[in-house]
Amino acid sequence: MKRKKINEIIVTSPEGQTVLIKGWVRTFRNDQFITVNDGSTIHNLQAVVVENTISEETLKRISTGACVSIIGELVASPAKGQKVEVKIKTLEILGDSDAKDFPIQPKHHSLEFLREVAHLRSRTNTFGAIMRIRHSMAYSIHKFFNDRGFFYIHTPIITSSDAEGAGAMFHVTTLDLKNIPKDELGKVNYREDFFSREANLTVSGQLEVETYAMALSETYTFGPTFRAENSNTARHLAEFWMVEPEVAFYDLNDNINLGKDLLKYIVNYALTHCADDLEFLDKRAEKEESAKPKETRNELGLLSRLKFVVENDFMPISYSEAFDILKNSSPNKKKKFQFLLENWGIDFQSEHERFLVEKYFKKPVIIYDYPKEIKAFYMRQNNDGKTVAAMDILFPGIGEIIGGSQREERYDKLLNRIKELKLPEKDLWWYLELRKFGSAPHSGFGLGFERFIQFVTGMTNIRDVIPFPRFPGSAEF
Repeated sequence: MKRKKINEIIVTSPEGQTVLIKGWVRTFRNDQFITVNDGSTIHNLQAVVVENTISEETLKRISTGACVSIIGELVASPAKGQKVEVKIKTLEILGDSDAKDFPIQPKHHSLEFLREVAHLRSRTNTFGAIMRIRHSMAYSIHKFFNDRGFFYIHTPIITSSDAEGAGAMFHVTTLDLKNIPKDELGKVNYREDFFSREANLTVSGQLEVETYAMALSETYTFGPTFRAENSNTARHLAEFWMVEPEVAFYDLNDNINLGKDLLKYIVNYALTHCADDLEFLDKRAEKEESAKPKETRNELGLLSRLKFVVENDFMPISYSEAFDILKNSSPNKKKKFQFLLENWGIDFQSEHERFLVEKYFKKPVIIYDYPKEIKAFYMRQNNDGKTVAAMDILFPGIGEIIGGSQREERYDKLLNRIKELKLPEKDLWWYLELRKFGSAPHSGFGLGFERFIQFVTGMTNIRDVIPFPRFPGSAEF
């Protein structure tokens, strides 16, 4: 008999058919009622032990966490909250579970505790819902770009360039760390290393995917990136995923429109295809918010925030206009912002971004034309000499969700900017050469995938939206 998934069974009309289900026991009550989940849905299926169908020895082995295979009759359920249940004909235990030692008991567990058992936290409702949504969002991103004729480029994980110029990169080496070879100047002799030069894990695939935008026009990369930043905040990971489109012949306005279209598409996809999981997480977030001080609560619930994005136009505003609004705002004048605004050129913080979205405009906001001194070297310089053609898209509850720009396609301008910032020109020779051989206007942006999943799921700590979080002091599992 072919196994039937629980997400299919719970929407099936009970007509006395026999079904085979396989999954993990969530609870076993009164030696009669077994709730089983196979990961296909947030919902459990109740299986009922019929007298004399299961041996005493087998009954004693049924416990939370055990893996079971059940053949039974699908019938209408008299219990509240479920349409169908299975009357057990045969039950086989595929994998025993010691109930006393199983960490995921049918009770509330803190997220901090669940991170310590990340190999098992997927068995909980919360993490099952998050990972199903994460899958759907990855699929929707690929579908969005594929349906628009974009090409998916696999950019390198090992690189010699630092796209952000921040220097916080993980080194990749095969050198013997107990006997590091030195050159004539006493520095590490990378000529003896695997790549014969210094190599790192990438912080972004942007620079590399630009090379393919200059040949295939519409491209994107979606892959793992790494940052060796010693940060233990709820917003940072050492390993995370980035979605980075790069498009030839796009100016800043085209780039903004692509970002808007992508975000509206994938948020709407979540609302349409992840309804059950979102409903569960919405209730969870509401309970979590109610425990916070009133002044720190999100005014919009999770589902309301998602609909807020889909149903509202995005408000475009220049950095200078945004700065004036924030500088003259009540929170700034009354010194309620943690980071007060005084001089033009400051980098906006999450509290500033959320004020613009949630209080001032009450819609998603797009800020463009940022001061060049707070943005990356590759962004196209505007004619005013002060700003670059950059853009950020801001969402409620989280602030910046997308950051991007029109790229500097002029060789001399890019070279001068690299020199101004004292970046290693020798490592960027190939990036500069793109401006020598058939350069074209082009644009792109980055969407931090985990940051987006935080927004969609309502989770407040980024460590809870990736299967195995990597952060300072932790590389378990």
